[in-house]
Amino acid sequence: MEKIINEIMTKKIGDVEVNAKLSKYTTYKVGGVAKIIVHPKNLDKLVELMEIINRENVKYFILGNGSNVLFSDKEYEGIIIKLDNFSDMEINDNLVRVGAGYSLVKLANEVSKLGLGGLEFASGIPGSIGGAVFMNAGAYNADMKSVVKSVKVLTPDLKVITLTNSEMDFKYRESFIQDNRGYICLEVILKLKHGDKEALQEVIKDRKLKRKKTQPLEYPSAGSVFRNPDGLFAGKLIEDLNLKGYQIGGAKISEKHANFIINTGNAKASDIKEIIDVIKEKVKDKYNINLRVEQRLVNWDD
Repeated sequence: MEKIINEIMTKKIGDVEVNAKLSKYTTYKVGGVAKIIVHPKNLDKLVELMEIINRENVKYFILGNGSNVLFSDKEYEGIIIKLDNFSDMEINDNLVRVGAGYSLVKLANEVSKLGLGGLEFASGIPGSIGGAVFMNAGAYNADMKSVVKSVKVLTPDLKVITLTNSEMDFKYRESFIQDNRGYICLEVILKLKHGDKEALQEVIKDRKLKRKKTQPLEYPSAGSVFRNPDGLFAGKLIEDLNLKGYQIGGAKISEKHANFIINTGNAKASDIKEIIDVIKEKVKDKYNINLRVEQRLVNWDD
């Protein structure tokens, strides 16, 4: 791995962090140490990096804002890639071209101030544009599928292509690039609608107040842990099992929202994972429902 790190540095791929704490890059504020985190300068440098990764057959992970991921406490021995430098944004009438590293919350707030509607649902989702597209992030009965026109991606054979909305095959918290490993979101074109800027900002303001009342925003978390089963709410199933406040180590099921696990200050990733497993087991036993974890579990053995 030292040889690979030296090559990345010699080729000036971008900023490099060695033995970096992943807790610094995840909203749970947990996780082990990453052997190396690379912030490629641009597309050409990302391609160079992927050529090294493919040649050396090392594992890698594209990390956005870390808002929907749970790394284990172990060292991540591959390469973590951060696309922060892919952050250009350009607006042409109602079309927004935006880089994968751009903040989703920031964009939702910015376009509403310009009278462009359609992203209000995303004003409380603390992810990157790339991560939001990957997960088909959503809230309030809307998701990225409803606003994405096309997505520019790097393919596994390192070609740059554009996928249309239909080719992205968006489903509930799923997308083509999530289901087809090796595709990397580079840039997105969103198609929004002209609207009244004051009305759009009022919607965002109201939802922010609602989130403060119903979600444990004062603690580190990664948002909703489980996907909602068809016609049901995961949080309601967990709450009906009287699991609010259930705690292991420094991790706890929120008393505000049962589908949130919070870090009370000294949680380990293993504490959070253990609670996830307890919830899945108890919901299965009581309701015969297999809850699906919405968050990505990275660097675990199972």
